[in-house]
Amino acid sequence: MLILSLLGLEEFYRMALPGRKGVGHAASFAGSLLPLCFLSSERALFLPALTLLIIFFALLFLFRFKDIKTASVEVSYLFTGFLYVPFLLAHLLMLRGLPHGIQWVFLLMVIVMSGDTCAFYVGCRFGRRKLYPAVSPNKSVEGALGGVAGSVIGALIAKGIFFPELTIADALATALLLGILGQLGDLFESFLKRSFGVKDSGTIFPGHGGVLDRLDSILFAAPGAFYYASFIFIRN
Repeated sequence: MLILSLLGLEEFYRMALPGRKGVGHAASFAGSLLPLCFLSSERALFLPALTLLIIFFALLFLFRFKDIKTASVEVSYLFTGFLYVPFLLAHLLMLRGLPHGIQWVFLLMVIVMSGDTCAFYVGCRFGRRKLYPAVSPNKSVEGALGGVAGSVIGALIAKGIFFPELTIADALATALLLGILGQLGDLFESFLKRSFGVKDSGTIFPGHGGVLDRLDSILFAAPGAFYYASFIFIRN
């Protein structure tokens, strides 16, 4: 988790703060430590740790800005990186700490990956209507619906293979919730990349982009899985 947070932040700041490489490296290292605060016994440390990071880097920009006209935008990007990558990703650690945590983590992966796969193939074969061309010109409404269907199929298969405690209603609800959140996470990362004027977040996976290109769906789906498991599944 620390390595993924570090690599994800490095990619984010490389896109968002190309002229502040030193600050980007420092913020990536510091921000990648935030998931440590979400270990079951240390969760209360997150707020003071995040507060310390915000104040430290706010003061750093205050006294070491390059162009005062763009400084506020750069600070906003820096703080956004802390919340977008390590904070959202740390929900996987909290999910793992719940009852049936291992099953929940694998269920999340199955729902997201089966949704991505079906969305790609259905979109390639039947895609006609553009889903959100201003953000992702290649995605189609048909592909999005195929992705949701794939997530449902993946959740039902996961229930039968390794998560029998999941009811049919839970399987359908989590498939719809996480499948849709995963697609929105994908769209959000595409939105960021188009805003920053880049095609891929990185090149660590040849032909597939960077770490953020692989994590974008999980970053949005992980919190959904954690809060569903915490407040709905466990109470039932």
